[in-house]
Amino acid sequence: MTDRRRDRDWWDLELAAAAELVGRARDVTLVAHVQPDADALGSALALGMALRQRGATVRVTFGDPGQTPHSLRALDVADLVVSPDQVPARPELLVALDTASRSRLGCLADRVDTAGAVLVIDHHATNGGFGTHHLVDAGAEATAVLVLELLDELEIPLDEPIARCLYAGLVTDTSCFRRADPGTHAIAARLLAAGVDPNVTTRELLDNHPFGWLAMLGAVLGRARFEPASAQGLGLVHTTVWLADTAGLRREEVEAVVDLVRTTSEAEVAAVVKEAGPDRWAVSLRAKQRLDVSAAAAEFGGGGHRLAAGFAADGSAEDVLHALRRALHRAPLV
Repeated sequence: MTDRRRDRDWWDLELAAAAELVGRARDVTLVAHVQPDADALGSALALGMALRQRGATVRVTFGDPGQTPHSLRALDVADLVVSPDQVPARPELLVALDTASRSRLGCLADRVDTAGAVLVIDHHATNGGFGTHHLVDAGAEATAVLVLELLDELEIPLDEPIARCLYAGLVTDTSCFRRADPGTHAIAARLLAAGVDPNVTTRELLDNHPFGWLAMLGAVLGRARFEPASAQGLGLVHTTVWLADTAGLRREEVEAVVDLVRTTSEAEVAAVVKEAGPDRWAVSLRAKQRLDVSAAAAEFGGGGHRLAAGFAADGSAEDVLHALRRALHRAPLV
């Protein structure tokens, strides 16, 4: 995949083509991946609000779940989010955001075939390119960064609601700026200058859990296991989340577990194996620095980033862990 920072001429052409495409569209459907996070939905909402300002009919959606995740609802100040059944059968323009493959669009994947044009905006290294137009750069910190470049190309000024959606994507996909360079902080400064309150925004996204979350953590972290010989001798820490652990809790509470497990100093890789149904599991992976977990996830049909990835698998929890150990043994070191 070409890096826009090394091939600026190529990127400028891609950016201009994307701007021309969305700039002339009168009806735009923006789709985040299933189970959207702040980067996916924030990017879609930011671009959606900007295009509405230009007079386009805009809708933002995702294939699953049925409602916007609680922690992201405050981003949709323009009420752009609609259910999948409100998406036209043949969209004029479909924009897929933060989505590495059409399968991640869930029940809306068929619109890739029926849309007049499909623009893919993404920063996953595993993106194979499933649209008619692409704005894809694995070197970008977040999809929100690519949307900001597109808004600049369209000469759309930042207001606070748009900037807040972009900031949400930036702060979460950089793990609160742990994975950031001077350019990342310059982008953040620009978004803050547009009026974003970083304390309020970050608290709503990351630091707002119900009391029942603590009991779930106690059970889940209590069954964590450390395997120093796994992950090519770099260490693997893992735990399992059963459906019974999550009763009464939102998906956000379950997804937050991996960010605690990954703090284990002795382990390069952290894995959280989450029960999704009978013999069905969703696995979140994190690496500190030295191992590419996206390559391991890709062996199961998943994907993501070098230091953060995920996949779904069938079988028992121990079956999944056994296969994961083998995949991590084959994963490239970086």
